[in-house]
Amino acid sequence: MYQALKSSRSTFVPIRQLQYHVRQWGEPTPERGPLVLVHGWMDVAASWQFMVDALSQERWIIAPDWRGYGLTQVVIGNAMAPTDNFWFADYLADLDALLDHFSPDQAVDLVGHSMGGNVAMMYAGVRPERIRRLVNLEGFGMPETRPAQAPGRYAQWLDELKALRRGEMDLKTYDSAEGVARRLMKTNPRLGADKADWLAREWAAPNAEGRWAILGDAAHKVVNAHLYQAPETLAVFARIAAPVLSVTASEDSLSQWWKGRFTLEHYHERLKAVPNVHHAVIDDAAHMLHHDQPQQLARLIEGFLADTP
Repeated sequence: MYQALKSSRSTFVPIRQLQYHVRQWGEPTPERGPLVLVHGWMDVAASWQFMVDALSQERWIIAPDWRGYGLTQVVIGNAMAPTDNFWFADYLADLDALLDHFSPDQAVDLVGHSMGGNVAMMYAGVRPERIRRLVNLEGFGMPETRPAQAPGRYAQWLDELKALRRGEMDLKTYDSAEGVARRLMKTNPRLGADKADWLAREWAAPNAEGRWAILGDAAHKVVNAHLYQAPETLAVFARIAAPVLSVTASEDSLSQWWKGRFTLEHYHERLKAVPNVHHAVIDDAAHMLHHDQPQQLARLIEGFLADTP
C-alpha cells in the first residue's frame, strides 16, 4: 500500500450549520497565506495526498471535504440533517467562510480540481481580493444552455428527487476496501494498486451493515434545477484579478463526456474572458491528473505559485 510521506491532521470547523472536515498539512506562517486545495465531484480531501507528497517546498496546506463528502456533516442541534440535493452557490459560501476562518487577513493560493476548479474560478471573480494565485485543474464548466430547456430541467429535477426518495439513486457499496480499490482502478486505469488501496480507505468506510460505502451523498447525483448560464460565468471570469493557470490533461475528457456538445475549444474560448490566464498540459494523464502525474503537477504548480505576478 502507498505510504504517505507527509502526515496530515484533521480539523472540524463549524461552518454554516455544518461540521466541516478540513485536512491540514504543515503549519501556518505569519508571512504567507495557506495553499488551499478543493476537490472535485465524488472525491475527498485526502485525494490530494499524492500531489502534496510530491511538493518540494514546505507549505501550510488546507483541504476541505466539501459538504456532502468525506467527513463533513450537516448538523442541526445534535442530529445529522439529511438533504436531497445540493446547490452550487453553497460551495462559494462554504469556501468564503472557510477562508474567513483560516486566513482572514491574507490572500490565499487556491487550487481546484474539476467541480472544485469551477468553484475556485467563480469564487475568484466574486471575491477577487481573497485570491493571490489560482490553479484550475480541469474545471471546465458545463455546456451552453438555452432558456427553452428550463421546463424539462425542472421536471427532471423533480423526478430525480422522487427517485432519490425511493432509493433508486443510492450509491453502490462494496464487500471490502479491496473492492473499492478495484472500482477506483477500473474508473482510472492509470491509478496504481498501491495508491488505489490507500485511497479506498479514505474514499469509503464500512457502513452499519459492514459494507464499504463511498463517503459521498447520493443526493449529489440529482441534477441541478437551474440551467448553467455561460454569460453569467463570463461576467464573473472578467473580474478575476489573480493570475490563473489552467491545467488540462493530455487525454481529452470533454470529448468522452459530451460527444461534441462541449469541447476543449469551447472551454478555451471562455477563458479568454479571464484577464490574466496561462495554460499548461500534463502528459500521460486523464481527468484525475493529480493521481496520474502528481510529481509533474507539483512541479508545475510550485513554479506558477513562485512566480511574481
